[in-house]
Amino acid sequence: MKIAIIAINKEGKKTAQILNRNFIDSEVYTPTNKISLKNLVGEIFNKFDGIIFIMALGIVVRVIAPYLKDKYCDPAIVVVDRAKRFAISVLSGHEGGANKLTFIVARILDAIPIITTASDTMKKIIVGIGCKRGVSEDTVKKAILNSLEEKDISLKEVRLVATIDIKRSEKGLIDACSGLDLPLVFIDRERIKNFCGSIRRSEVVERNLGLKGVCEPCALLAGRKAKLILKKKIYPGVTVAIAREDCM
Repeated sequence: MKIAIIAINKEGKKTAQILNRNFIDSEVYTPTNKISLKNLVGEIFNKFDGIIFIMALGIVVRVIAPYLKDKYCDPAIVVVDRAKRFAISVLSGHEGGANKLTFIVARILDAIPIITTASDTMKKIIVGIGCKRGVSEDTVKKAILNSLEEKDISLKEVRLVATIDIKRSEKGLIDACSGLDLPLVFIDRERIKNFCGSIRRSEVVERNLGLKGVCEPCALLAGRKAKLILKKKIYPGVTVAIAREDCM
């Protein structure tokens, strides 16, 4: 996926460079006295598969409006706010891959991914994962699929996978979620530590991380009004818990 990253201020440029270092095929653009933001967008709009704007959403809506055609040919559009709090999928969520790109951007920046496409927002299943360092992609995949099968849940019903933030570089986990086409989000360690819900305690996790557990609190914290429907299942090198949201 060929990505353009556009920033308009000092903070945005720093964020753009962070993103640029994490993509294989990306370029950073900044409006200048010679070319306005509107004209810059017009020049590159159809040259990239995705465009990441680091600025206010309102600005982006105005500058992309003249160039929109349809969801099958428009590039994926993702917006990141100046403070890097949110990554928002704005355009071509499914066909253009903006939803997937949003989760990637959110993972890089430790931002909250915002997805509003109906088919994604109606999914209510959250999979919580804990794993050992160096776990293989295949091991994680099997653990997720076996757990879903136990509860007779389709992979298509899963909204996302959640794990602790110290697993941001866990290749086997990242590759497994990518291979299953599941978004992966990371829960801050302090949120897990302060979690007050009832979960199965793990002596190993408590000894190594000072936490009661990982997979169950991650599944619950990643959802809205989520309740466990599968308590912690232990596999070789992996633990899995499944929660269902009750947000309607």
